[in-house]
This record gives sequence, structure tokens and C-alpha cells, in this order.
Amino acid sequence: MSTIRQEDFIQSIQDALQFISYYHPLDFIQAVGDAWEKEQAPAARDALAQILANSRLCAQGHRPVCQDTGIVVVFLKIGMNVHWRCELDVEEMVNEAVRRAYTDPDNTLRASMVDPPYGARKNTGDNTPAIIHTQIVSGDKVEIAVAAKGGGSENKARFAVLNPNDDLVDWVVDTVPTLGAGWCPPGILGIGIGGTAEKAMLLAKESLLSPVNIQELAERGAENHLEELRLEIYHKVNALGIGAQGLGGLTTVVDVKILDYPTHAASLPVALIPNCAATRHIEFTLDGSGPAEFIPPRLEDWPKVAWKASPDAIKVDLDNLDAAQVASWKPGDRLLLSGKILTGRDAAHRRIKELLDAGEPLPPGVDFRNRLIYYVGPVAAVDNEVVGPAGPTTATRMDKFTDMMLGELGLLGMIGKAERGPEAIAAIKQHGASYLIAVGGAAYLVSRAIRKARVLAFEDLGMEAIHEFEVEDMPVLVAVDSNGESVHQSGPAEWRIRISEMGGTG
Repeated sequence: MSTIRQEDFIQSIQDALQFISYYHPLDFIQAVGDAWEKEQAPAARDALAQILANSRLCAQGHRPVCQDTGIVVVFLKIGMNVHWRCELDVEEMVNEAVRRAYTDPDNTLRASMVDPPYGARKNTGDNTPAIIHTQIVSGDKVEIAVAAKGGGSENKARFAVLNPNDDLVDWVVDTVPTLGAGWCPPGILGIGIGGTAEKAMLLAKESLLSPVNIQELAERGAENHLEELRLEIYHKVNALGIGAQGLGGLTTVVDVKILDYPTHAASLPVALIPNCAATRHIEFTLDGSGPAEFIPPRLEDWPKVAWKASPDAIKVDLDNLDAAQVASWKPGDRLLLSGKILTGRDAAHRRIKELLDAGEPLPPGVDFRNRLIYYVGPVAAVDNEVVGPAGPTTATRMDKFTDMMLGELGLLGMIGKAERGPEAIAAIKQHGASYLIAVGGAAYLVSRAIRKARVLAFEDLGMEAIHEFEVEDMPVLVAVDSNGESVHQSGPAEWRIRISEMGGTG
């Protein structure tokens, strides 16, 4: 019988969350490096280089790989012979660990949890509570898996109950293009098959914890039906040509994971959950001998990829931007932005609309005329930082506000990640504006372009407040131009054809 002490349990999960915030799993980042090596699409290759450069910077600087430091998911397998020496219950201990990890002054992580989930949606301030899954198993140890799941990829979870004779592969291949690019590919697809609705979703989530090994599987060949499914889905999804950040390219997923469970004879529940370019998880065991120890990976094992701005990048002075300049940008153009931009996400847009609807002015200093807005919720700064990691959030959530921002408030353009929907593209075209993207999964790299930062309004919204950033050579790409042409439509369409001509080996 082993005795697990309260502080050992809390410290282990706390340390694990800090560890995964700045260290990618080595198998995952090496798979992304392999994808970079073979990538032929220039925009996707550049995005992969930014993700890899960002990963190395975070490992060196011990700062988060993504500004969305995730909802905490913990899987516990508690041995029946484990004895606890604690005052808190298990769930309370997990949440205390999350609280400590996310408020650590040396590497403060972004709090993203809101309660209640519908209505006021007030940030809990410390990223609690965690999502906890507990099993009681044989033995005298506690096995723990900790993951931090970003909202961009979590929002793309899908579930269906297929007919028993339906083709599961067809469902996956048809579903992935509907996810858009908000899940920040390249990543991993987790698939759960069977059980009931909630079991299938849990299987899909848990499958994402296993090591990246699709290349080894391809080399030795499938030995069972699930391995055959993994390989088939892997090749067919990559053949879609979606590519890194949805820009079109050879690699959309670096692995496909599947777990299954017996189900009712009349049912075929299927769940799909993607992991993004900020894949973060770690597994460890407590046996009563003390807290877990986490050995940092060696930096020399990181892919040796350095990113630098394209020599063809267009330098843009944001403080003297006008509609004519915006109209000159073409889809796929790379820009380096310098000057002042404002930030704003869901909550800020909603509050702006409420003010306009009430006939009230915007807060002092908030003027969007001839400006760009950056969809971002940054991590708090530590030490001498101007701002913490500050990568883009999924832009489609702001689509319904786009016409208001461009028409009533005089905004010239927006910066985010992933595609825009028809409503937003129509507004962009109508107002002669533009939509730019920064690379999702390169948050620390992007933050190095931010020279000054201050909160202008809605400070109570925390990371969703309106900030003013002063940036220098911030790298972005024109995703939708003033004519409404989108690289997220043209890029994957082009590379789907190219991959088909290559023989369909995505």
C-alpha cells in the first residue's frame, strides 16, 4: 500500500502544468519538423517555421507556447490500495494545483475559464475548475495524465451517431473540412468509436494522449483494424490539401489516434476532437515516494529551424494607414506591421455593440477609424516583458460584428487566425477592408514584435480588455483582400489538386 500526500499530489500537477505550458511533447514537435522538411507550399512552410521557432523560444524562455494556455483536463487512475494523507478531496486538490500553476508569478498563465458558462460568463481568475476524469483501478499507485486544451481546437469537436453500416472514414473525411482552420493545423485527430455519446467523446479526448507514431506504423504496416483506420484516415485527411493554418499544403495532421469501445447493436457513436499546433500533455505516476519529477527535453533535439521574415514582405506604417493602401494588398501578401493597433475579442465586441445600440460613446481613447484591430487575449507580462505571449484567436467568432466595426466605426481591417465566414467576407468586400492572419501557435514569437502595450478600456474583462499595442515588424499574411478573395478557399483548393496529381499521398 502506498500513501499519497496532499502536497506531493498538488505539486506534481502544478509542476506538470507549468512544464507543458512551455515544452511541446518532443515527439509532436519533431513530427512538425518533419512536416516542415517536406512542405512545398510557401505560406504553409513559413507558418510551420514560425511554429517551430516559437516552440524553441518558449522552451528556452519558459513562457507559454500559445496565449491560450488552455482548459485543464486531468485523467486519474487511482489504485484501490492507495492511502491518502490529505485534508482536501481529490477534486479540490486538482483545482488547487491548477490555481497555483496559473497564478505562478514566474510564468503566469492565462485564465480562460468563465462561470456561469451562459449569461454573465465571468472569468474565474485562476483557470479553475479543471475537467477531471477519474477511474478506480487495481494497484497501489496513482496514474495521472494532464493536458491543457485550447479553445480553438476544443471548439471544433464533433460528434455523430452513424448507422452501423455507414462508412466511418467517409464521415471523418467529410467532417474535417467543415472545421475550418480555427483548430490551428497541423495537429492530431483524436477519434472515439462506440460506447454511448459521452463515452465516444471521452475516448476521442483520451486518445490524444498517446505518442505520435504514425510514421513508424506506416513503415511496419497495420496489424489490426484500428491501425488500418488510422493510416487510411491519415492519408485521406492530408490529401484534402488543407495544410498548416488552413493555407493549403501537404500536412494537415501529423497523426490520427483512435480508441474504441463496445456499443449497442443499433448504434455507431463517433466522436472527433482535434489537437492543435499547441499540443500539450504529460503523463506520470505517483507511488508515495514524493512528487513527480519532470526532465526537460534537450534543446538540441528540437528541429533546427530558424524563422525570418520574407525579403518580399511589405512594410506597413500603421499610423499612416489609409483605404488605398489596404486596397493594394493581395491575398497571400506577407506584411510587416509597425505602429499602433487596438485589440478586442468576443466580450469587447459585444460591449461595443451594447454602447452603440444605447447611443453611448465609446470609452475615452478608443477610436477605430483608419485602424486595425487584433483579435487577441494575451498572457499577462512577467519580469520585463511588455506583454506575454499574444497569438491570434479564431476570427470567425467576430464575424457578426464585422459590418458594425467596418461601417459604423471606420475600421480598415482585422488581424486574427483562421478563415472568415460569408457574412464577414461580404462586409470586408463592401467596405474595401482586409483581413490579415498571424500564425496560431506562434504566440511568443508574435509577442516579441510588441514594443508597448496598455489597457485602454474594459479592464474588468481581463485578457479580453481592449489594449493598444505598439508593434514593430509584426508578421502577418493577407487572408482576405478588399475584393473578398480568401486564401483559405484558394489555398486548400489548389493543394488538393496538386496532391491528387502527386498520387494522393498527402
